[in-house]
Amino acid sequence: MNIILHQPEIPQNTGNIGRTCVATGTSLHLIEPLGFRLDEKQLKRAGMDYWEHLEVYRYMNFQEFMEMHPDAKIWYATTKARRAYTEAVFGSDDYIMFGKESAGIPEEILVEHEETCIRIPMLPRIRSLNLSNSVAIVLYEALRQQGFESLEITGNLHRLQWKE
Repeated sequence: MNIILHQPEIPQNTGNIGRTCVATGTSLHLIEPLGFRLDEKQLKRAGMDYWEHLEVYRYMNFQEFMEMHPDAKIWYATTKARRAYTEAVFGSDDYIMFGKESAGIPEEILVEHEETCIRIPMLPRIRSLNLSNSVAIVLYEALRQQGFESLEITGNLHRLQWKE
């Protein structure tokens, strides 16, 4: 799977998303301009020591991304979509794009891709969810549809053992 962040503004969100990407074997694609530098402490702190294991790519703009990935299947996560993310059928090589915290994905991009716009259902009085939470919600649905391929499903206790 692939996550695209279009012009992210808050380093802590991108750090958290990077950590989620490392935990799931997902690539992160950053479309500029970024609202921070990639060497900022907040970014590294939120991503903890996982950032060095992240497969991350940068693009000057959305056009450059499209030129480099002309056949990419992209799902556009937006509060403006007409269908829920649970209605999407995600492929293992798909991209899920999220917009910047203050404005989302530009509407000029959305209107060109209405059939692959998806949303997380929420009450009408809520403008949006936190970006890193939104990425986790949609990404884990996509991974669930893939059977959590190559992810560890069960865990172990640190000091004790689970009962058989």
